[in-house]
Amino acid sequence: MDGAELAGKIVYTWLTLVLGFILLPSAFGVSLGISELYMKILVKTLEWATLRIEKGVSKESVLKNSASVGIIQRDESPMEKGLSGLRGRDFELSDVFYFSKKGLEAIVEDEVTQRFSSEELVSWNLLTRTNVNFQYISPKLTMVWVLGVIVRYCVLLPLRVTLAFIGISFLVIGTTLVGQLPESSLKNRLSELVHLTCCRICVRALSGTIHYHNKQYRPQKGGICVANHTSPIDVLILTTDGCYAMVGQVHGGLMGIIQRAMVKACPHVWFERSEMKDRHLVTKRLREHIADKKKLPILIFPEGTCINNTSVMMFKKGSFEIGGTIYPVAIKYNPQFGDAFWNSSKYNMVSYLLRVMTSWAIVCDVWYMPPMTREEGEDAVQFANRVKSAIAIQGGLTELPWDGGLKRAKVKDTFKEQQQKNYSKMIVGNGSLNSELD
Repeated sequence: MDGAELAGKIVYTWLTLVLGFILLPSAFGVSLGISELYMKILVKTLEWATLRIEKGVSKESVLKNSASVGIIQRDESPMEKGLSGLRGRDFELSDVFYFSKKGLEAIVEDEVTQRFSSEELVSWNLLTRTNVNFQYISPKLTMVWVLGVIVRYCVLLPLRVTLAFIGISFLVIGTTLVGQLPESSLKNRLSELVHLTCCRICVRALSGTIHYHNKQYRPQKGGICVANHTSPIDVLILTTDGCYAMVGQVHGGLMGIIQRAMVKACPHVWFERSEMKDRHLVTKRLREHIADKKKLPILIFPEGTCINNTSVMMFKKGSFEIGGTIYPVAIKYNPQFGDAFWNSSKYNMVSYLLRVMTSWAIVCDVWYMPPMTREEGEDAVQFANRVKSAIAIQGGLTELPWDGGLKRAKVKDTFKEQQQKNYSKMIVGNGSLNSELD
């Protein structure tokens, strides 16, 4: 038997195993129990590793690592109260100390930029990329880590790459072919089948374990589904349980290829955020879409960018101005098994997927929440904040008022001017922010 024949048999056997035990079951939404067994072994292994680390690390180191999550203990009192002990009725030079203190706090640790980096772990998950705060390594722990590297890179990675290639290829080819059909109910059904099947295969390529809660509140046709945004994987997570018409930013590269193929079979809306005409067109398309109660629910991520799944940042009001019923969805990933956050300014899509595929697994909870509508006398901003608060509470996330656009843009001058106005009110009002309002 020559080398080419041997390689052919190995590839044939590999594809047969992948097709029979993983691809077909995932395409039909069934499980043979392999993923469940893998997760049980993984949980037991990580629990054992955590106990080994806790036994070997001194209490002082544990306290030091736990304190590293928050460097500064902030005083969240308003400006008026913060300056009350430093100033009299008029301007005092000592006021500069208050603003200097706030400025230094923002430089050392602000609450915005840390949301654009990976979440810190409480205990090590046996991945080298997360071993920053966990330096204790025992011989047994080292052997388990080496075994984990072999499993992740020599077994799981080839398997996941194979599944991802098949899933993405089927998605591109399937949506392109379905897109050639005339508009009809048959085309819509085939489009939903292709999206659902391929997304299930791609989730299996990530060893995805998803727990869906409150399925009776799943988004209905003609509605708008809004969710917190951590990664492009969010789309796969949600589409595994139901199809959506998506709204999002135009991308290039691999993501762009997928977007251009998907829009041929389903009325997704891709736009360039910097183009004002695109934004007006999106609003018009959304209004037309929700007016037809037979169309798929629209999936929107109102934050407009990926956040590291510890917080929910400002929701853009555009999604809440067009009317219709809003179906909030909270997505919370478990970082102990793998980091789902996509730092697009640091990693391109291929690099990001490689990091995800060399993690242990992607584990997350999805909470469908009761539908919400705009109340009488409530403007779009207030409605957006109410939905955001509901998602943050359900997902156990921190609610922040800041715009996720600060990930790439500078702070708007209006934020600075607001602080200046507040201070001037105190001066003009002889030390009280409320005196001018009275």
